[in-house]
Amino acid sequence: MVPRESRVVDSFDMRIADLNTTDLDQLHALSISVGWPHRAEDWQFLRDVGEGIVAMDEIGRIMGSAMWFPYDEHFATIGMVITSPRLQSNGAGQWLMGNVLDRVAGRDLGLNATRAARRLYLSLNFTREATVYQCNGEAIAPPELDPPAGAVPRVLEPRDLNAIGELDKAAFGADRRILLARLLTCSKGIGLIRGGKMEAFSLCRPFGRGHVIGPVVAANDEDAIAVVHPHAVRHAASFLRLDTREKDGRFSDFLSRCGLPVYDTVTTMSLGRRWLKVREGDAPRQPRTYALASHTLG
Repeated sequence: MVPRESRVVDSFDMRIADLNTTDLDQLHALSISVGWPHRAEDWQFLRDVGEGIVAMDEIGRIMGSAMWFPYDEHFATIGMVITSPRLQSNGAGQWLMGNVLDRVAGRDLGLNATRAARRLYLSLNFTREATVYQCNGEAIAPPELDPPAGAVPRVLEPRDLNAIGELDKAAFGADRRILLARLLTCSKGIGLIRGGKMEAFSLCRPFGRGHVIGPVVAANDEDAIAVVHPHAVRHAASFLRLDTREKDGRFSDFLSRCGLPVYDTVTTMSLGRRWLKVREGDAPRQPRTYALASHTLG
């Protein structure tokens, strides 16, 4: 009797569980399995500020995850959508996302899709909006920099939360004050003050292999460079990352000079209303997001 060339050797009976009550080490192992840089501490941060689900097999192993971050009653971002390599061809991503969409029904949604996940989100009617450039590497200290005209950079303090919250809301389109308050507890921040008003800011925190700069909000390249510059100096000769939608221009050139070339790209997508604002020409004082807090958080 000629043996068959293929055979089903196992099957999975999966169930949905609350991500916030699951084992942190298993979540870390899941992200490692797909080559993502998240440390256990990064997972814990995301659990502190978001909600999520996992797919578990019959003996309690985590085989997939998905999270969402409801910034207000109208808008949320989605991220950390991971399926074990063993399940990626079995529709597990579609199943997880179906469960997420049920839980965030009624909200407009945004996410940043990897190449591998883009087809999944297109099948769920998400729309492409922009490219995000992941810039990282061993940082090079940039030359000394004079502050922009009429502006004074300074270290951010907890009392600055409302000021950076308003600036971020104008750029991002939703109020992220709760997230920003949590970020301030684990980040070094730089604000740019002009005429007694906060006009730009940046945060930098430990993440993955080193540190990540983000979010960064400013109205123009000069101000954005001014609030990123101190972080590049501080982390020279160590791994640094910044995720931006700025493809070219002075800000992009500055990142290259700091040893942060483009390493990879993801695609910003939305479901419901358009997420990103359409830039109105070169309005000099219109704040925009120069660097994301992360792919997951936007």
